[in-house]
Amino acid sequence: MKCSMKIQSLFILLTVITAISSADIYPMAILPFSERGREVSEQGQQVTDLMFASLVINPELYLVDREDMAKILQEQELNVSGLVKPDEAVKIGQMTGAKIIITGSVMQIGSSQYIVAKIIGTETSRVLGASIKGSTRDELDTLVEELAEKVGETIADRADELVAKPVSRDDRIASLKKQIGKRKLPTVSVKIPEEHIGQRTIDPAAETEILAFCTESGFTVIDAGEGDVKDVDVEIVGEAFSEFAGRRENLISVKSRLEVKAIERSTGEVVAVDRQMGVAVGITEHVAAKAALQSAAADLAMRLLLKIADAN
Repeated sequence: MKCSMKIQSLFILLTVITAISSADIYPMAILPFSERGREVSEQGQQVTDLMFASLVINPELYLVDREDMAKILQEQELNVSGLVKPDEAVKIGQMTGAKIIITGSVMQIGSSQYIVAKIIGTETSRVLGASIKGSTRDELDTLVEELAEKVGETIADRADELVAKPVSRDDRIASLKKQIGKRKLPTVSVKIPEEHIGQRTIDPAAETEILAFCTESGFTVIDAGEGDVKDVDVEIVGEAFSEFAGRRENLISVKSRLEVKAIERSTGEVVAVDRQMGVAVGITEHVAAKAALQSAAADLAMRLLLKIADAN
């Protein structure tokens, strides 16, 4: 069977799908499909490429940087094949910001061709499925196009099972404080410069959000610019970037990336390293950029501050 579409090989892809309305934006990663049997050798990558090609032409899809995705997953040595487990999907979601993962497998039984897609919610660990059956004489791109349509319909109809309901900052802080308990917390400083590609950044949204989580969860915070560095136990430093991702009618989609590490000032030891990608939609690019960075920072702060507390 020959694939009628020639697309550059993609190891890991991240897109954003509007599942219910233009306000519901879900980062979605497409991971490589696995091959079950020698009869379908090399078709797993073709199915992955074709699935992306079928979804990306949808005006409700937004392409987000995939090179960073590949780098993150390779560094973490995560399984990024169709055999990915729900707990691994959760970790992928935490590291990349993807709320939904699409992966699966391709196999041949007799003269029949089967392509099975797994739709995994990284926040809920819910796994849904979609599949297509065809003949080995059928063109692969035709089968994948039909499967992609089923995948899109499944996400649109059952997004509430895949994506967790939004959690307020107060609830997040309460959860973080409960996990920290009565542990003695170090004094911290936070310095995270940020840049919106192509535009001047007015205020540091990511740094502000992490500062808020620090103070409200019980950490003593020293101003990184004006405070006495001798009073700081742990320095939280990093970089934040945001960039235009796409436009749908009057709404603008922006992607963000946040990289942070916590350093024990007295020894120089790195006690925690983390990163997070985020996506947000707004009526202006600047507002969407700030929202994307704020969202990424909130997700990251929940993990980072607990790591700092554990290391103290």
